[in-house]
Amino acid sequence: TPTPPSAIASCLVGSEMCIRDRIHISTGDLFRNNIKNKTQLGLMARSFMDQGKLVPDQVTVDMLKNEVTKNDKANGFIFDGFPRTISQAEILDKFLNSIKMNITATISLDVEDSVLEKRLIKRGKISGRIDDQNLDKIRNRFKEYNKKTFPLINYYKSCNKFHSISGTGSIYKIRDKLVNLIDQLN
Repeated sequence: TPTPPSAIASCLVGSEMCIRDRIHISTGDLFRNNIKNKTQLGLMARSFMDQGKLVPDQVTVDMLKNEVTKNDKANGFIFDGFPRTISQAEILDKFLNSIKMNITATISLDVEDSVLEKRLIKRGKISGRIDDQNLDKIRNRFKEYNKKTFPLINYYKSCNKFHSISGTGSIYKIRDKLVNLIDQLN
């Protein structure tokens, strides 16, 4: 965060972060689980995702709060794909403060749009996700990202919590860059 859509697969960080006593929470996984289980939040998220739109803040935040609450003994969390708006960041800060936690760092993975388009189309073919099979919907998400998520860079820079690495190369090289940066931050 603030990472563009699909700059990195959650599998890149999941196992590494658990080793470091942090619980990895992917908003994409939360959406898929809620959609699969046909929860009220999942059905709401699905309707926006099918249109290539970002899921509204309150739906995303409520899913995240549920997951954090289920893991209340955790030593910390890695939020993958969250927050995506300044409003979400402010809500997250307030929620984390209420449970005596805070954001220590954000990491953005820099990736060219053309590379992301190819990754998303490939993911759509493999997963069957409707929103990843249509280039117009993908590009609409990029527009939404630039309008709503990109401002988070300055938000976290102003708090000295923003870090950036290249999100190109092999999965293993990206993972190593992430792990090295996280180790430096600890």
